[in-house]
Amino acid sequence: MNPIKKIKKYLHTYLPFTRAGIQAAMVFRTNFIAWFVGDIVYCLVMYYIWLAVFNASGEGMMNGFTMTDMTVFLFITAMTRFLTDSDGSYDVGEEVKDGNIAMRLIKPVSFHSTFLFTEIGWKLLTFGLIFAPVVIGVEIYKYNAYGGFSLDIAAFLLYLISMIMSYLFSFYMNVCFGFMAFFLKNLWGFNIIKSSVLRFLSGAIVPLALMPGALRQVLEWMPFSSLCYTPVMIYMGKYAGSEIALRLAIQFGWVIGFYFISKLILSTALRHVTVQGG
Repeated sequence: MNPIKKIKKYLHTYLPFTRAGIQAAMVFRTNFIAWFVGDIVYCLVMYYIWLAVFNASGEGMMNGFTMTDMTVFLFITAMTRFLTDSDGSYDVGEEVKDGNIAMRLIKPVSFHSTFLFTEIGWKLLTFGLIFAPVVIGVEIYKYNAYGGFSLDIAAFLLYLISMIMSYLFSFYMNVCFGFMAFFLKNLWGFNIIKSSVLRFLSGAIVPLALMPGALRQVLEWMPFSSLCYTPVMIYMGKYAGSEIALRLAIQFGWVIGFYFISKLILSTALRHVTVQGG
């Protein structure tokens, strides 16, 4: 079949899942707003914690970060996490628990693509409602702090590319984790532990640049830095030139790696399917 026709057929099959995702996001908009407000409150709490740390240290800069940099880091990281976090592990786990996974498996569609395109619907709505206000707010803050416009358009576009790869990596990694439900049946507690560990390892709580040297190098090469630290560093201009190319290559490599790992785990997990609900 002609490649263009294959793409059209693929999109014709899965775009309805995206529309369903948008409709679901609109139905549960209260949860959506609550999560966003919670992230803003978290940023404000972290802002005052870091302000106290900088004041106590008596230094204007820590490992290349000023307090202004840290403020930008906190809010751009929160927005990036909000846009790139995937509910793949939760969705797969819930469908295994209530038995709906059986209906999904018998349909003549890709298991991964149905989840992916449904979640893209949520992300499109999230992007439209949150991305512009947060970026504008951060740039106004930077303008007041630096006394001039400082947004690098090239770095911003690379940030968007990096953020897309962050989401794809997050999706496939969470789907891999979600497949554990085929064996454990309930992932609720494991999801809480996973989220807490990933928030630290991805540099969302403490920038990896502030970690001890050896630990920082290990974490920067591990897949978790691809979740939010890499795109945020690109946005802030902390990476440049060949360093950006290297970080994007690492992200792309982990996306491809976890894509194939998810396929392998699914083929193994399907041999252990037992339906509890339905």
